[in-house]
Amino acid sequence: MNTGWLTTEDADVVRYARVLPLDIVQAKGAGHAGTAVSLTPAMYVLFQEFLRHDPQAPDWQGRDRFILSCGHASLALYLQLFLSGYGLKMHDLKTARTLDSRTPGHPEYGHTPGVETTTGPLGQGIGNAVGVAMESVRLQRLLGTSLFSPRVWCFASDGDLEEGISHEASSLAGTLQLDNLILVWDDNRISIEGDTAVAFTEDVAARYRAYGWHVLEINDAENPAEIRDRFTEATQLTGKPVFICLRTRIGNPMPALAGTAAAHSGAPGIDEVRATKLALGLDDEAEFCFPDELLTHARRVGDRGKEQRLAWESAVAEWRAAQPAQASLFDRMASRDTSTAVAALDALRAAPRAVATRVASNAILNAVVPLLPELWGGSADLAESNGTKIDGAESYLPPGAATVGEWDGAPGGQIVHFGIREHAMGAILNGMALSGLTRPFGATFFVFSDYMRPSVRLAALMNLPVTYVWSHDSVAVGEDGPTHQPLEHLWSYRAVLGLAVVRPADWVETVDVWRRILTHTDGPHAVVLSRQGVPVMPCATTFDSGAARGAYIASDSEGSPEVVLIATGSEVGLALDAAAKLRAEGLAVRVVSAPCLEWFEQEDSSYRDHVLPPAVQARVSVEAGSDIGWYRWVGSHGRTVSISEYGQSGAGDILLERLGVSVDAIVAAAHDSIRSQSTQIPA
Repeated sequence: MNTGWLTTEDADVVRYARVLPLDIVQAKGAGHAGTAVSLTPAMYVLFQEFLRHDPQAPDWQGRDRFILSCGHASLALYLQLFLSGYGLKMHDLKTARTLDSRTPGHPEYGHTPGVETTTGPLGQGIGNAVGVAMESVRLQRLLGTSLFSPRVWCFASDGDLEEGISHEASSLAGTLQLDNLILVWDDNRISIEGDTAVAFTEDVAARYRAYGWHVLEINDAENPAEIRDRFTEATQLTGKPVFICLRTRIGNPMPALAGTAAAHSGAPGIDEVRATKLALGLDDEAEFCFPDELLTHARRVGDRGKEQRLAWESAVAEWRAAQPAQASLFDRMASRDTSTAVAALDALRAAPRAVATRVASNAILNAVVPLLPELWGGSADLAESNGTKIDGAESYLPPGAATVGEWDGAPGGQIVHFGIREHAMGAILNGMALSGLTRPFGATFFVFSDYMRPSVRLAALMNLPVTYVWSHDSVAVGEDGPTHQPLEHLWSYRAVLGLAVVRPADWVETVDVWRRILTHTDGPHAVVLSRQGVPVMPCATTFDSGAARGAYIASDSEGSPEVVLIATGSEVGLALDAAAKLRAEGLAVRVVSAPCLEWFEQEDSSYRDHVLPPAVQARVSVEAGSDIGWYRWVGSHGRTVSISEYGQSGAGDILLERLGVSVDAIVAAAHDSIRSQSTQIPA
């Protein structure tokens, strides 16, 4: 046993603690014990000596943030939460990975006190950590104090660093010189398929130096003195984020399995568990054993945390007295009150223009960003095309990097230049949203949203108020060809549970959907916008009766409709023109604009039945993309006007016509649906 522990009790805590993952996984027959066992010394040093946290106040705004990017090693985190006093009991450890337990197989945001984000898909936690670190700098700029700007610690595995997202996120972090971020790499050189040399051979330290990080090394993960020295150095370095190579031996000190792929996951076997306990000088017959006096010792970290929190609260009180304007801003952000922007949105609504919805969205952002400094974000190098270039707004730049006349800014600015890094942008946005204080947005072309899909799904899992601005929404983008023309994307994202996909039809709808998004915090939203211009619809709606309800009657005939046309986005204009032709034939036609089916689903059944009368089974959906999900809304007698093949390079309006999205196609589909309804066999 190393003598680098501060006390003999600390050494004993680690001895007893590191065999608990073996007992847990052996009892379950499944799980990941090896990494948890070998990371215990470093994690214990971090939680006991360096991490600024108070287990009795897990949501304390002044705390540091710890993110376990290698979420499969959740036992490593749960073990420290148990030792520190976050309310986890031995029973919670025993029931890990079981239904309704407080210790699920991967850490889950909002489920276990002390867990800062949901991780599991490798690399995502690194992106989250970069986002948290970026928000930390943003908050310091907004509030004039570092009291709400945490240091971020992230532990990552070989697998995290193999994932491409780690390259993107780490590159941006280095560019932005985020010196409040410390990334610890568990360098154990083992993955499920064995030695990582079969697939992962680059000089990782050199890679991070190239990104612009400080790089430190811990050669012996069993040596608390070396761990302590490098962690201390990491907290003192400035000007760059810090990357620490922590050389571990997975599963150490298991005598037979340590250092092998067999230590990664699965039950180690009762003989191996007993041999490990004997090697540590423990009773090999005792299971789930942890002496009360050692647990009491470990939980003294709560005393340190409480002292830090009370000192912080005193400092916050002084700050409030000295900077009342910033304190008022903090209180408004903490309450998520965005009412200051409503008047500006009402003014925009009253002066509609016939422009592309991406242009409308840009006008909205230019109006509200100065009023809502918590609304921040940017584009994956497509700001002008996406409509996220904000006049006069500060860019988020590293010290001294402002380009006068192009992008003026400073550390913690409001507009982020993510670079061409959609995958990292998605994960970073999640990190930016975790505190609940700010409202991040990120933009790209809709077809490239696939690069960020894993992060979008995690935002939905965590119910984070992230807004995605996805422009160039259909084949109508035209000349760039099929690589840039989304077809399946609308329904593939509508399939993400918890994500609201919003495709406004004109200026007024765009204003209304942004207002709903900004005044709600119920999960992520995707605003899908047109490249081409669209007319202003002749609809007399209010905010409460229009797009914000998800779907509404945009145009109607007197009496009950004979056919209902349901359209979204730029195709609403086509549906209105088709309705005019059908009415000229003597048919009663209703046009429903349905910018957000998820919002419409949330309405009560009486409203839904009012908009889409169940008795009217002649229905036509109109959308320039796949129709795969429309049958749920149009029914067995309904028809779809959609696109079932990839486009070509050519003018967008010509492509729409060629691919079957036209007024004549809608009229024909309406007649077909009416015939289908009229020929049904009576019950």
